[in-house]
Amino acid sequence: MFPGGISMTELIIILVVILLLFGAGRLPEAGRALGEGIRNFRKALSGESENVKEVKAQDVEQKPEEQKKDEEKVQA
Repeated sequence: MFPGGISMTELIIILVVILLLFGAGRLPEAGRALGEGIRNFRKALSGESENVKEVKAQDVEQKPEEQKKDEEKVQA
């Protein structure tokens, strides 16, 4: 018996219905999309993604340059 009270027979019936609905060709694609969604969800729960960290790092590096440009505009 599996968690949640699902027996082996019920699990097989569910898998057959899924196979009939999606077809054998689309199951790997659906599994990949589901795995990617779970991965993104876990990243969102753990905090900032790598892209956000990179953008913040670039923003910190660009601020002194932007200040120089602003100073040049004021002087001109």
